Amino acid sequence: MKICSLLPSGTEILFALGLGEQIVGVSDLCVYPPEARSKHVVSRSKIDAEVLTSDQVEELVQRLLSTGESPYELDNDWLRDNSPNVVLTQDLCFFCEVDAGQVHEAVEGMVDPPKVLVLQPKTVSQVFESIVQIGDACGAAAQAKVLVKGLNERVEALTRLLEGTEHSPRVFSLEGINPIVIGGHWIPDLLRLAGGRQEMFPPGSPAVRAKWEEICEWAPEKLFIDLCSSDLARNQREIPWLANQPGWEDIPAVRTGEVYLLDHVYFSMPGPRIIDGLEILAQLTHPQLFSENIMPNTVLKLDADAARVCPPGGIGVCFRPFPA
Repeated sequence: MKICSLLPSGTEILFALGLGEQIVGVSDLCVYPPEARSKHVVSRSKIDAEVLTSDQVEELVQRLLSTGESPYELDNDWLRDNSPNVVLTQDLCFFCEVDAGQVHEAVEGMVDPPKVLVLQPKTVSQVFESIVQIGDACGAAAQAKVLVKGLNERVEALTRLLEGTEHSPRVFSLEGINPIVIGGHWIPDLLRLAGGRQEMFPPGSPAVRAKWEEICEWAPEKLFIDLCSSDLARNQREIPWLANQPGWEDIPAVRTGEVYLLDHVYFSMPGPRIIDGLEILAQLTHPQLFSENIMPNTVLKLDADAARVCPPGGIGVCFRPFPA
């Protein structure tokens, strides 16, 4: 079987199912596991979030929206010449990866068209369902059931430890700054499962823009910032804009140093690693219960004392590796 995965999460799932050798094409965002980098790139993003600032990304996004142009270049000739049996795509986010409409248009008229599997999970349980869907479509149904069983067991173990917790802190997650975008879809589910309280957006809510005043009014005790397609260094470069907003210093999470910058790879892609993300959030939300969930170079924590004497424009340097 020949599989073309145009989703980073789909590629991650395929490797987890032992199907790495059957992958013949990927997107340029498919970089995990490292073996994925050796695969032929079939689609490329026109937006390089690693080098552009948030406002530059926003400007480019608005231009693409105004023209109706896709944010991705898809190699239609390669698809026709290589005739994969299955193509993984999505219909959840116009800017996250090539959407299903573009893929269907590319394979239309092929002599032996592939099965186009459209994934759009919006909650943790739906992420698990998408793993089963991929397994069924790619001849790895048994492996998918085993993988989902193991992930479910990790969720259940975490849930048991949280039973009887007296206090669920108010939490909030941002996946965009300037403009402010909430952590949507499965993120509210992760926050809930990790023992946090976030009543503004229920599980499955889309990643929509929010007003800064709404966040201030919610007064989160824990603020998680995992900017989409951003590593920790980019999070540090972007955070000064947020620190310049009125009322920043009055947010409980800021006063107590409970603001965290998170590596997006554990949160923005609906694959097996979101359960790593869940365990990270659980430790940050309830450190008295969890102590070994966080991998090195994954989390930076605000040093509240340093932040009090630091100008907003330099606050990025006030974040320290966590755990220390």
